[in-house]
Amino acid sequence: MTPTPTATLVARDWAEIQERMLVPLYEAVYDRLEVGPGDRLLDLDCGAGLPLLLAAGRGAAATGVEADPARRALARERLLEVLAAPPEPPAPPRPYDALLAFSPAPAALDAALPAVRRGGAVVLADWGPAERCTVPSVLGGGPAPQDLDALVERAGLRPDGSGRVFCPFGYADVDSAVRGLLSTGLYDGGDGADGTADPVLAEKELAEALHPFERSDGAVWLPNIFRYVIARVD
Repeated sequence: MTPTPTATLVARDWAEIQERMLVPLYEAVYDRLEVGPGDRLLDLDCGAGLPLLLAAGRGAAATGVEADPARRALARERLLEVLAAPPEPPAPPRPYDALLAFSPAPAALDAALPAVRRGGAVVLADWGPAERCTVPSVLGGGPAPQDLDALVERAGLRPDGSGRVFCPFGYADVDSAVRGLLSTGLYDGGDGADGTADPVLAEKELAEALHPFERSDGAVWLPNIFRYVIARVD
């Protein structure tokens, strides 16, 4: 499937503005797992591939899974290995040492688990406590954070720790913030009279919602806490 021009622009906003906001989360997880040379990682919903690049910078071999064709195309432009869906059983000749997933869909998680070795790590992450996260309220609530511990239990994994990471979303100005946040696909406002999404209205509404977080120099600062859990495949 060839991405539409609009989808490509949104994907580039994600790659150029938004995906770096989660670097503290990626780095904290990689530090916790001691990711390094020889490790094999599988990352669900890898976007334009930044988490794969960070893992490669530590010497690991990282493969991504990204359903969105536009983001997948950008990741491949970076010469990264990105699949459209999790690997189908049987597991690859050498299973992955770790599986990383942000706000994972249970079905996607189930599909990816067979590719992880016994004893391998599964890292799930999502928004932290509502009172510590600014972005969901700006986005009109957005999807509720998943119960990561329940997801671990449902998947039959063994809990092996958790952590919280401060990930502020900082933008040079309101325009950059609007473009970055819209690229997440989480904003639920901007509906036109016919009930379909109105991009112009969405941009206007989101810009208004961001004004309380605008600093004197025009920058926008949105503090957030993310939570991750680590589990093991038995």
